[in-house]
Parts: sequence; C-alpha cells; structure tokens
Amino acid sequence: MNASAKSNTEQDPRWAAVQARDPAADRHFVYAVKTTGIYCRPSSPTRLPRPENVEFFDTAEQAEAAGYRPSRRAAADMTSVAAQHAALVETACRRIETAEEAPGLETLAGEAGMSPSHFHRVFKGITGLTPKAYALAQRAQRVRQRLGAGASVTEVLYDAGFNSNSRFYAASSQVLGMKPSDYRAGGANTDIRFAVGECSLGSILVAQSGIGVCAILLGDDPNVLLKDLQDKFPRARLIGGDRKYEQLVSKVVGFVEAPALGLDLPLDVRGTAFQERVWQALREIPPGSTASYAEIATRIGAPKAVRAVAQACAANSLAVAIPCHRVVRSDGNLSGYRWGVERKRQLLDREAEV
Repeated sequence: MNASAKSNTEQDPRWAAVQARDPAADRHFVYAVKTTGIYCRPSSPTRLPRPENVEFFDTAEQAEAAGYRPSRRAAADMTSVAAQHAALVETACRRIETAEEAPGLETLAGEAGMSPSHFHRVFKGITGLTPKAYALAQRAQRVRQRLGAGASVTEVLYDAGFNSNSRFYAASSQVLGMKPSDYRAGGANTDIRFAVGECSLGSILVAQSGIGVCAILLGDDPNVLLKDLQDKFPRARLIGGDRKYEQLVSKVVGFVEAPALGLDLPLDVRGTAFQERVWQALREIPPGSTASYAEIATRIGAPKAVRAVAQACAANSLAVAIPCHRVVRSDGNLSGYRWGVERKRQLLDREAEV
C-alpha cells in the first residue's frame, strides 16, 4: 500500500465530494481508478475505490488523454452532460448577442458554473468558435446590418458596442474587410482582385480582398459569375488579376481537381455569427466524409436549427474552401447545392477516391 498516495488523496477536498457522491461536483472534475483503467463522475453510485488508486482530472477529456476509459455510467451520463453543455453555451450565446459590450471569458464561465479554461473548451467544441471570436462575429453582423440600412458610422459605432472611434476603426478592417464608410457605399474605394478560370466543374471565379480570398464561385457562364461578384460589392473596384494572381486561381483549381492537396490560403469569411459557426463546422468535415444538416445543427449546439443550417450552406460564397458540398440529407441522399447538385456529386465522388 502506498501510504503517501492514500494520504494525498484523502486530504484532497475532491475525495470528500466523491465519498459524498456530490452531483454538484460533476461539473468540476472526474476521478480515475488506476487498477481498473476507468474514470467516473463524483456522483457515480459505483463502489468506492481505495484512495491510493485514485487520480483526479479536471475534465473527461483529460482522463481519456491519460489512457482512461469512461465507466458505463459515465458513458451513459455523457449524453445528458452534452445536453447541459449545449444549453449553457446557448445561454452564453444569447448573453453575448444581447450585451452592449461583450462579456469577458471569466464572466461567461462564472455564469455557466465552470472554470474559464473548461468553459472555453466547451464553448469552442460546440460552436466551433471561441467566445471572443463569436462576440466579434456577432458584432460584425450588427455593423453590416446597420451600415446596410443606411445608418451613420457614428450611430453604428455605439450600437455595435464600441466606446471610441479609435477602437471602431481599428477593428473595422477585420470586421468588414474595408472602411465602414466604404462598406456602407457598397464597397466603394475597395479593391477586389479576381480572375476566372476553367476546371472540370466548369468556370470558376476566385476573388480576393485585402484580407484574403472572399469568393470562389462555380458555374457554366463566366459572365454570370462576374455579375454575382458585382452584386455582392456593387461599388468596389473589381480588378482583373494579372499573371501572378492567376497562380492563385490555379492553386484553387488544383484543389478542386485533387482535394488531397489541401487549400492553405487566407480567407475573408463574412457572415452572421450563426453562419460562421456553421461554416467552421463544415471546414472540420474531412475530405471523403459527409455530415447531415441535422448533424451539423447538433454540432453547433442548435439541434432544432436544421433549416437555418441549410440556409447558411446556401449563403456560402467560398465553394470548396468552405465545403458545403459535404453536407447531405439525413438519408444520405444529395440535396440542393448553390452550384448545382451534379457538381456536388462530382466533388464527393472525387474525394471518395482519395
């Protein structure tokens, strides 16, 4: 018997919670049993192990990383814990969306009853975004909506939660991809470079702002693709790409033809907070795999928002880079695709061969 290990465990306040089978402690740690290789939640009704055989972990993920597996009860509890986490994250999202100034990580974590590091992991695991990134996306949505409605820059500044001009203009490039006055003017004074190429799926247009690639459009007619880009930024300066820029188009075409190459390019992703959560989840689907709209809705913590997920896929302007073609119906059949179901089928078939 290791007397020192026994003594250390018995002096740890977490051991008292295990002995009491305290359900309130389930949110804070799990304990693992060295002799069985399993871990349990503090409230587990299983027989108590010897204290010298116990090891504590802040999260189930840490216990699994150390080589432990969940007990049957812990595995069964995971579904309810996941539901609790989803509810807490949904509450945090509403809190961020309605706050005049985005609450900090410690505030959000405290309201959820978690440590900041644990809450950060749970929030990102469910939404695909960190709390800070979610708040920025939400702020960007407010700015775009208000500027698009013709509000003055000063009005938008305070409505979006900025308390000074300097902070607003410092963030506007990241939020909008351009100055706020230029965004309100339909992209005026903004340079967007583009080029049109051909691939096995037809014509392809690749456009790039000062931040990164802002559009990858597929179709049959190059003129229609250019009109789509013009509609997105009606007063931007659209500049035809030179030979150097066309190398970027070739890189995108290469990725379309051979998905295994990957696409390591900076992206200028502009959407609502919800859309960005969906798009991030799509980027986490590996080539050769698919997910249903319902599965994506569940992954982002909004299981009832299946139709909204489909709408976010349809709003995606970055074909292949944000792989909405990997989302299918629950029965596995292909559904609508912004650039045509046949292109979707070809992309999936090509990825399945890799």
